[in-house]
Amino acid sequence: MSKEIGKVLGTADAQPLDFWIAVPSEEKLQLDDIVLARRELAGGETVTLYGIVDILAARHEGARLETDVFLSVEGVIPLTHSVRAHVTVTRVEPEIFVPPLPGAPVLRAEGADRELALFFENMRPFPLGLARDGEPVYGNFEFLDGSRGAHINISGISGVATKTTYATFLLYGIFQSGLLAGAGTNTHALIFNAKGEDLLWLDKPNAKLRLEDEARYRKLGLKPGAFPDVAIYAPVQKNSQALVPDVGQRLDATGYCWSIEEFCRQRYLRFLFAEGDDESSQIAAVIERVESRLAQSDVRALDDFNQLVEFIRTNLDDWAGGYATGTRAAFERRLDASAPRVGHMIRGAMEDPDRHRLNWKRAQVTVIDIHNLHDRAKRFVIGVVLKRMFEDKEQSGTRVPLAFVVLDELNKYAPREGWSPIKDVILDMAERGRSLGVILIGAEQTASQIERRVVANSAFRVVGRLDLAEAQQHEYAFLPAASRARAGILKPGTVIVSQPEIPVPLLVQFPFPAWATRHSEVEAAVAAGAGDPFPD
Repeated sequence: MSKEIGKVLGTADAQPLDFWIAVPSEEKLQLDDIVLARRELAGGETVTLYGIVDILAARHEGARLETDVFLSVEGVIPLTHSVRAHVTVTRVEPEIFVPPLPGAPVLRAEGADRELALFFENMRPFPLGLARDGEPVYGNFEFLDGSRGAHINISGISGVATKTTYATFLLYGIFQSGLLAGAGTNTHALIFNAKGEDLLWLDKPNAKLRLEDEARYRKLGLKPGAFPDVAIYAPVQKNSQALVPDVGQRLDATGYCWSIEEFCRQRYLRFLFAEGDDESSQIAAVIERVESRLAQSDVRALDDFNQLVEFIRTNLDDWAGGYATGTRAAFERRLDASAPRVGHMIRGAMEDPDRHRLNWKRAQVTVIDIHNLHDRAKRFVIGVVLKRMFEDKEQSGTRVPLAFVVLDELNKYAPREGWSPIKDVILDMAERGRSLGVILIGAEQTASQIERRVVANSAFRVVGRLDLAEAQQHEYAFLPAASRARAGILKPGTVIVSQPEIPVPLLVQFPFPAWATRHSEVEAAVAAGAGDPFPD
């Protein structure tokens, strides 16, 4: 039952979309609390206004000078305290937009009232986390699965905002909540591991999970544990004929690479040139011409990438002779620079090429390790894998089953300025992925440096801790001023989430990962409460 916590204030204007309330000193009201007020109309109809507290202010009543506070403390002047709270309206039922009247009771929304305030009653819910009152917060899956929208964008400074941790929590909730029902078996997620080996242990339970963390999962309707079906891939080692994965402690990972023949037939050359380029550059045309000729060439006799480079150089004048000498020279320089960075992942004939081919359908969750690779090689791997995934989904011709892609450092791969093949793939995913069931969960430190169309096509916007200067950029205009200020002091494990149906971004807290995020968390259980629950 909702409980009264104040009255609509009479000394400030109450409007249909926002109003102030006076809060008695004995009541504990805080930011993000959900409240409601009612207005009885002349015809006997009752209008209910639901809202969220986004500003709280306390002051002395009766004070005229700043120094009166000292006299009040000393008992010289009898002053009283007052607390007022600003409420932004999230929902009006029925939709008759009238202001609440001063003096009207304001109730804390609980139970069914809370669900109405946050539109939960008509959602296909998936867990976003817990509100500050410990109650679940949900997102509407129809705005994620492509039915009415798609994609999630997560912004925040490195190490503190826990962007990839939140991305994996969202995936865990989607897979384990029963939301997907029978489609869950064929739904896949592809995660690129770009920092350390943190994401290579998703299939192992977290030994540092505490009892209170387990309770938070159960509050969200989730059973805490590891991801049950995970495939781990790592690039093959350099300077080794054996196709051994180049990874530290996850020795059961599968080493991945591509054959020269596949590289040529599938036209992957463009992803060796995936750094940003001027859109007027002619190099893209040269790349396309060379790719076309390679796809028609017999390259089975080539044993390694260096031989492929020499094969291209020998034929370049014939294949691209119509372009300026400087353009062809720039093409050759970039091609040569790729050899030491990417060459070990492009091999000649292999005994079992299928074993080392990245198969994103092999498991429910596929983790592709790229953290040890040079930036050029990272771009190559991401571009090739996403291109192949997108082509597979296009050929299937159906939106379901869904395929999720978790990609950090989006500012590197889809920057605001310039052109690159990988940027084209990500833009295609952002704009057409909804219709194909390819859902991008992208993360970056600074949304202001991302191609605008990638961010604009994201139905869910998530903000962790931000640099305050970054928070003032236009890309965060969806945040009220108070939320922008709060973004500068958010703790790990806390984010602000904006979703289409709720007009006010919600602050949510998500549980400590139930799956290991580093090798130390796979080891024997530690004493309850030991360790930082959200390490950098």
